[in-house]
Amino acid sequence: MDKIIPFLQHNIWLVLLTAFSGIMLILPALRGKMSGANSAGTTEAVQLINHQNALVLDVREPNEFAAGHIANAKHIPLAQLSSTLKTLEKYKDKTIVVNCRSGARSAMACGVLRKNGFAQVYNLKGGIQAWEQAGLPTVK
Repeated sequence: MDKIIPFLQHNIWLVLLTAFSGIMLILPALRGKMSGANSAGTTEAVQLINHQNALVLDVREPNEFAAGHIANAKHIPLAQLSSTLKTLEKYKDKTIVVNCRSGARSAMACGVLRKNGFAQVYNLKGGIQAWEQAGLPTVK
């Protein structure tokens, strides 16, 4: 114990950097848990779409959606999601896969959906970028 305190005093910046790095590593996992949604990788998302007839909800901006999206995706930008939840009522008990560009906006959308009673919500891990990197098709 006598050696620990002087070490911490002399290496405070190293200790703070280590603590900050640890927090930054844990934060994405916590953010996913807080959204209230499960994450689905591209393979799992394809299975949900093909076997459970999941609705794909794209929450990107109109110009992003027009540049390429998953076939048959329903487009509702994140900023409009709360005000247009009535249009999704018929999907409340259906599986929904939500996507954006990288997975951050869709995680927020999943949280909104879960808070409003949508039970089977999945965030596409890595978003449309991961979808395209996996070589999966998009339509314009």
